[in-house]
Amino acid sequence: MSVDFRNSLLWFPVAALSVPAYAVDYFTIAEAQKMLFPSAQQFLVNDIEFSDDDKDKIKDLAGVRQRHDKQPVWKAQANGEQIGWFIVDDVVGKHEYITYGLAIDMQGKVIGLEIMSYRETHGSEVRRQNWRDQFVGKQVNEEFALDEDIQNISGATLSCRNLTDGVKRLLVIHQMALAKL
Repeated sequence: MSVDFRNSLLWFPVAALSVPAYAVDYFTIAEAQKMLFPSAQQFLVNDIEFSDDDKDKIKDLAGVRQRHDKQPVWKAQANGEQIGWFIVDDVVGKHEYITYGLAIDMQGKVIGLEIMSYRETHGSEVRRQNWRDQFVGKQVNEEFALDEDIQNISGATLSCRNLTDGVKRLLVIHQMALAKL
């Protein structure tokens, strides 16, 4: 005797299948740029396109893959001089993307990190200034790992881990493509 389970979902209430959605946009790109580079007067688009070989190298150096073929990047300028780089990136929290902006100075050090959009129901504690400040001054050649150099937040582990990995990846991208410009 065989049982046909194709229609078995009809027995479950629809509410049991739904997952609550939650999303907050905190900053536009322009607002995050101004927060991280308050003295900048101009931001010039300088997007980077990656080949498959580039993405493989990023994964080798950062330990995480570069998902997209194009990375949104801006040169931050003040008084006609470049003062750093602003990069927008997405990492997965638990289920949804976290969009953040990262500011890197001309020496390749993190100036700051801003959470621009958070789409998860839990873990938004990564927006806390004291957690984000742990990245300030970090460089590509430094070790920084979650629970060792970057403190984890209970209940936000995946967001913490993926943001930490994302910052590492962006520092590798800076070293590979932006430090030479």
